[in-house]
Amino acid sequence: MAGQIDLPTMRSGGRAMLSLALMDARNHTLHLFAQYQNALEAANYVVPQLATVNPPLWELGHIGWFQEWWIARNMQRALGPRCEPAHTRLASIEPNADRWWDSTHVAHSTRWQLDLLDANSIRSYLLDTLEGTLDLLEKAGDNDDALYFYRLCLFHEDMHAEALVYTAQTLGLAFDKPMQQAFTPAPMSLREPLLVPACTWMLGSSPSDGFSFDNERPQHSVAVPEFEIDAQPVTWAQYVEFVDDDGYDRQELWSPQGWTWLQTMAKGEGHYEGRRAPRYVDQIGVASGAVMQTRFGGARRMHGSQPAMHMSWYEADAWCRWAGRRLPFEVEWEVAAHTAARRGFLWGNVWEWTGTTFRGYSSETAGFVADPYQEYSQPWFGTHKVLRGASVATRARMKSPKYRNFYLPERDDICCGFRSCAL
Repeated sequence: MAGQIDLPTMRSGGRAMLSLALMDARNHTLHLFAQYQNALEAANYVVPQLATVNPPLWELGHIGWFQEWWIARNMQRALGPRCEPAHTRLASIEPNADRWWDSTHVAHSTRWQLDLLDANSIRSYLLDTLEGTLDLLEKAGDNDDALYFYRLCLFHEDMHAEALVYTAQTLGLAFDKPMQQAFTPAPMSLREPLLVPACTWMLGSSPSDGFSFDNERPQHSVAVPEFEIDAQPVTWAQYVEFVDDDGYDRQELWSPQGWTWLQTMAKGEGHYEGRRAPRYVDQIGVASGAVMQTRFGGARRMHGSQPAMHMSWYEADAWCRWAGRRLPFEVEWEVAAHTAARRGFLWGNVWEWTGTTFRGYSSETAGFVADPYQEYSQPWFGTHKVLRGASVATRARMKSPKYRNFYLPERDDICCGFRSCAL
């Protein structure tokens, strides 16, 4: 049973499996935080204020708060998605929890000024909230509604564990060597692009899939024409050719918004000294093809067949224009992931930008309906781009080909890459 708790089947995991998985997620969170302790404890966990990260102690406390808010303090937890989001909650075991860790009402820019507990006290809070969760889980029903919030909190913690990984990369923290290797994509066996035949595809999740996020519903049919898609994400060797061909200097290769973003980077605004390659790249050898990229505070040489990683949607789009190709639509990516795996469609090393703007699904009979955690999807419709797949920092149980990740097109700190389709 233990080997099954980190598999995508956890979307339908029952009480016994969920209990083990929730403990596993908490252990993984604390194992990652131990790396932060090694690097930052002497500095009292103080980190620069950046728009793309949270203070480490805030991130840790928020994980426990979210679980307590939606389970132990939620008197309607048995209703699952039918729970009223704004109903009155029970009090927290930590009197200041809402003032500190309610991400909806605690503005990001204020999180560096909060009078948070120390690391040991926050770890105790995480232990106490998990114990409360597991006690309630023993008494919960077996149906999907009764288990909905336990599954939500499991996946929420997995998301924040991945955030701890890319935050460490952003801050240049030195993870130990086994973890550095685990969070660095391996070289790939390269295959020719795949031709995927036309089909009518049921896009999204159905009730039979168990847990689903609100942005995966309603499942609906989409007519998909024949398309050709890369068998694997674009590699460093392929990306170097774009740099070699002056890709960062040719305005015609960039969308108007992308060119504006690039000029902002080139002027040294923000935390860049210029932009001549994807983020964290210290050297990109045009003649040799060598790529040196900083990984967790140290320079490492990237293999040519590793997926290129840490580029914005704008850079992915510009590469596709240069290559005479395009980013896949998310439905194409989902079709290929389900139907072309045996022919070599490889995914799971990097999150992959798609050409789709993030919006809710709708069908002929139903439209998007937000789940009780209303801040998860709907506020980002129309501004974010969809990423599909998973990264080396993603827990295996999160790796569903139906999962929709989403970020602003300028984000490059996450473990993101891309693949292309023929025009």
